[in-house]
Amino acid sequence: MADTSWSNQTLVTEFILLGFRNLPELQPLLFLLFLAIYIVTVSGNLLIIALVVADRHLHTPMYFFLGNLSCLETCYSSTVLPRLLASLLSGDRAISVRGCIVQFYFFCSLAATECYLLAAMSYDRYLAICKPLHYAALMSGRFILQLAAGSWILGSLACSTVVYLMFQLVFCGPNEIDHFFCDFTPIIKLSCSENSLVVLLDSILAFAFTLPPFLLTVVSYIFILVTILRMPSVSGRQKAFSTCSSHLIVVTIFYLTLMTVYMLPKTNQLRVFHLALSVSYTILTPLVNPLIYSLRNKEVKEALKKAASKFTPFARNGTS
Repeated sequence: MADTSWSNQTLVTEFILLGFRNLPELQPLLFLLFLAIYIVTVSGNLLIIALVVADRHLHTPMYFFLGNLSCLETCYSSTVLPRLLASLLSGDRAISVRGCIVQFYFFCSLAATECYLLAAMSYDRYLAICKPLHYAALMSGRFILQLAAGSWILGSLACSTVVYLMFQLVFCGPNEIDHFFCDFTPIIKLSCSENSLVVLLDSILAFAFTLPPFLLTVVSYIFILVTILRMPSVSGRQKAFSTCSSHLIVVTIFYLTLMTVYMLPKTNQLRVFHLALSVSYTILTPLVNPLIYSLRNKEVKEALKKAASKFTPFARNGTS
C-alpha cells in the first residue's frame, strides 16, 4: 500500500543545499577558489577540443575520444559549479525540487557517459597496442562515431527512468540537503512517499549501466599490460606505455574517487571526508584531466607549441 501519511502535510517546493555552511568565514575564499577552478577547467577543456579539431595530426580515434571527453568534462563542471558559485556569492542556498532533480539527472547522465567514453578509449588503446596490424581496419571512422554516439546515448538513458520516478515523489518533511549539489541519496532521504521502487531501480540500473564499461576498461588494460610486458625491447615497452599512461591515470582517478564516495558508510564522522571526495570527483577531476593529457602527451604538447607559435606573431603584430 502506498504511504499516504503526507496527505495532510505541507508540500516542500524547494530544498536548501547546506554545502559548506560550517565554513562561513571561508565563503569568499571558496568562491574565488572555485571560480578560478571553473575558469581553468572550461578553458583547458575547450583548448583541448580546439586543438583536436584544428591540428590534423590529432585527427585519430584516440584524440577524437579525448575531444568528446573534454566536451563532457566542460558540461560536467557546468552542472555543479555555477550553482555552487551563485550560492557562495549570494548566500542563497535554495533550489527548487524540480531544479534539484534536473541537476541530478545531468550529473548522473554525464557520469554514466564518462564511464562509457573511458571504456571506448580503453578499447581503442587495446586495439592500438595488442592488435596494431588490424587497428586501422577495426577502428574505422564509422565505428568510432558509433562508439562516441553510443556513449552519449547510453549515458542519457542510464538515469532517465529513475529521474522520471523521482518526479513522482512527494516531499513534505525536512528540506535540507547536506551536500553542495543534488545527489540521489540525499534527495531520496527527504521523500515522504513510498520510494522503495526508485531505490531498487537505481541500484539495478547503476549496476547494469556502469559495470559493463568498468569491466571492459579493466580487461582492456589487463591485455595491454600483458602485451607490453611481453615486448622484447625496453624502448618498445616505454613507447607503448606512453600512449596509454595518461588515459590510465584519468581512469584510476575517476573510478577510485567515485567508488570511495559511494562505498564508504554515510556517517557524521566521515562527513568532511565525503565532502572532500565529492569535491575531488565533481570539481577537481574535470580540472586535472586536460592537465594530464597536455603535460604527459607528446602529440598534444606539440600541437600546443604549434598553436602558440602561430598565435605569437599575431600578438606581436597587434602590439606593434
